[in-house]
Amino acid sequence: MAAAALGSSNARREAGTRARVAWALFDWANSAYATLIVTFVFATYFALAVVKDPIAGQQAWSWAASASGLLVAVLAPVLGAVADAGGRRKPWLLLFTGVAVFGSAMLWWTEADPAFIAWGMLFYAISNLGIEFGVVFANAMLPGLVPPARIGRWSGWAWGLGYAGGIVSMAIALVAFVQAEQPWFGLDKSAFEHIRVVAPMAALWLAVFAAPLFLFTPDRRANAGGLATHVRQGLRTLGTTLRQVREHANIVRFLIANMIYTDGLVTIFIVGGIFAAGVFGLSQTEVLMFGIVLNLTGGIGAAAFGWVDDRIGPKRTVLIALVGLFVTAAGAVSAPSSTLFWIFGSALGLFVGPVQAAGRSFMARLTPPEMSTKFFGLYALSGRVTAFIGPALVATVTAATGSQRWGLSVLLLSFVAGGALLWTVREPAAAER
Repeated sequence: MAAAALGSSNARREAGTRARVAWALFDWANSAYATLIVTFVFATYFALAVVKDPIAGQQAWSWAASASGLLVAVLAPVLGAVADAGGRRKPWLLLFTGVAVFGSAMLWWTEADPAFIAWGMLFYAISNLGIEFGVVFANAMLPGLVPPARIGRWSGWAWGLGYAGGIVSMAIALVAFVQAEQPWFGLDKSAFEHIRVVAPMAALWLAVFAAPLFLFTPDRRANAGGLATHVRQGLRTLGTTLRQVREHANIVRFLIANMIYTDGLVTIFIVGGIFAAGVFGLSQTEVLMFGIVLNLTGGIGAAAFGWVDDRIGPKRTVLIALVGLFVTAAGAVSAPSSTLFWIFGSALGLFVGPVQAAGRSFMARLTPPEMSTKFFGLYALSGRVTAFIGPALVATVTAATGSQRWGLSVLLLSFVAGGALLWTVREPAAAER
């Protein structure tokens, strides 16, 4: 462990500001996917134009998210353990970034016809799988790049960059394609090409802006042995870790808490655009504008709370943000008018970023340096092991009640339950951080 800690310290010395900024840009790189495909543009197009029913569309989109979430939950700890055994993270990150780029680009062929429902669900699931695995390996690099006392602000700044990237990508999509009288490249509006184009746009955005990480951010040194050796070692150490789970009881409590509240948070974003369009009648352009506002408030919250994280610690930062999330999400779901929905929904963004950014920094502070990828794989597991439950629950309740409001409101309980368990987690002392 001492050798591994020394290696992590050496990596930090090698990682200058350029390397850290390049790492942070990965959040900017995957931001277009999150905003244009997952939540605000393609999801709404899929529900209204492909499925042609907002309630059935919300169900189908949620089931696709459930499928990819289940695969991430099963495989992330295993691949993380194998990556720790091999030493390097970049090859894995490159592989899954490629998967995300491919899956996103293929969504272009999802035409406005129910015959393409399966196609859209399939490539949404594939692209989402690539994005989620990429985040695992990128997050695992953080403890080796940043001194412990500054992890909170760098995590927050990166999330803030992600939200800024979401704003810029949505603004470009709005001006160049969605609302343009004559969309760029002569796209055919009657065939919804000006909407479908956001999928290859997100793919290109990811490929271009992920490049600095591969060029300028140092990776760990490769360990001796081939892939087969690393697989055996990784599976062995993962098995040992799971058998000795009591030795990591504090981390396990955090992971379970993260599992509970992240499920609610992620699911709200998966179906948020569909909810806004179906309940309040927001047009595609209005949903996109709402997404820009939400990303603006999200970026402000993530960047500002990064300083709070380093000052009062990630645990209290997440707890404060969860209270804010409950209040604003409850207001948005029950809003009697689109005006109040805009107010509560925009305010919600202030607390989304801190939950995610401070959660990442909390994991980085809790994790032994030599086991960071494996534990970030478990972190991804905690964020995804029930990721199929949230969307499935929304789909089930929406179908049973015929109400998108009731379908989404059940997720509020996740913020209460997750926060209550997080309260019991011991945070490392300042000296340990």
